[in-house]
Amino acid sequence: MQALVADMPDGTFTLTVTSGPSAGSRVVLDGSSPSALLVGKSSACDLTVEDLEVSRRHFSAEIVGRRLKITDLASTNGTHLGGVVIKEALLGGGETLRIGSSDITVERSARGVNPPVPAGDGFGRMLGVSRAMRRLYPLCKKLAAASVSVLIEGPTGAGKEVLAEALHEQGPLADKPFVVFDCTAVPASLVESELFGHERGAFTGAIAARKGVFEQADGGTLFIDEIGDLDIALQPKLLRAIERGEIRRVGGDRTIKVSTRILSATRRNLDHEVQAGRFRDDLFHRLAVARIELPPLAARRGDIALLASRFWTQAGGLGVPPAALIARWSADPWPGNVRELRNAVTRAVVLGEPPAPAVDEAPVAPPPAVGTPASPTSDLIESILASGVPLAQARAQVIDELERRYIEDVLRKHGGQISAAAAASGIARRHFQRIKARVR
Repeated sequence: MQALVADMPDGTFTLTVTSGPSAGSRVVLDGSSPSALLVGKSSACDLTVEDLEVSRRHFSAEIVGRRLKITDLASTNGTHLGGVVIKEALLGGGETLRIGSSDITVERSARGVNPPVPAGDGFGRMLGVSRAMRRLYPLCKKLAAASVSVLIEGPTGAGKEVLAEALHEQGPLADKPFVVFDCTAVPASLVESELFGHERGAFTGAIAARKGVFEQADGGTLFIDEIGDLDIALQPKLLRAIERGEIRRVGGDRTIKVSTRILSATRRNLDHEVQAGRFRDDLFHRLAVARIELPPLAARRGDIALLASRFWTQAGGLGVPPAALIARWSADPWPGNVRELRNAVTRAVVLGEPPAPAVDEAPVAPPPAVGTPASPTSDLIESILASGVPLAQARAQVIDELERRYIEDVLRKHGGQISAAAAASGIARRHFQRIKARVR
């Protein structure tokens, strides 16, 4: 499969500081980075602007096709474009951004070279053939072999835990423990105990000593999910455990040495959280030695058919998903991302084809060419149009007729055998019978 055109960056962009204390500083974006470029006062940013009125992480920039997407990171004094404060904007080149007392010009080079990305359909258990995913794989391969902390960012359901597992399984710690701790799944009062363990009698209900996830993952990998939700009061203790490689159980008086690789993930924008004072800057830097940003499924539509086919097989589906289902899934927005797609595919296998798309998503058939004999289908549509019924009713009549003809045809081809006809249709036998009873 090939990457979609929408996935492909087109040309390069250059950001140049043209006025202010850092005048002359510049950075070039070519679309090869697996995460957005950061601009701000912090030395950790890709373009550092040493301006007292500029936030540590002021805005991010990434190429989207022929445009440069600018996103303000909840900066204190805002990002200005043409005298207007922006939260997000798509630039084409030739614009000037103002942050603090500094101006940054944006220039696009249509002849700029966008580095190719390697071929492949995945990294370990992480699947994807789109350019948005393939550009991640070289970095993932390097990080799997390293021992540095990695922060995985992306929306809910994008596959952050799957990527963490792949980084663990493809590295030298593959035969060691892989322990998951979800900051949103444990009551706030028990988070410290879950992380570091507790001694007997440390609190009501602590009837025996218990290891925390750091000790459980000793020698292996600890994956901390939704790290952005960790209470700020516990963040210094987590930082100390990571930096010193030692923990102290709740109610205990001795330190315990641990050797644990830390992978973390968040659906939140931690640059925003740091800027807002809800997440410690020092902990952020310790967790984000390397960063990987997983795109939402809507930004990697070239992967939908591959993922759907894999989930179809895993759910016990025969063959491959019907082309009509793949087309429908490829057009959906998927706010729940890969998790939502998996659920939809599983539902289709178990219960049969899902309901037809909403009225405003119904495909519109092109008119027949002049001089072309009218087909039975066009005759049907013409008669429905002439009847003047509401759109929803007209659409239902067309679908009923399509299903009736389809059922008749597939039964004829399989000698009236319902099981074989249902399998060929890509739907469950029960669902096939339900359609057959409705349209006969």
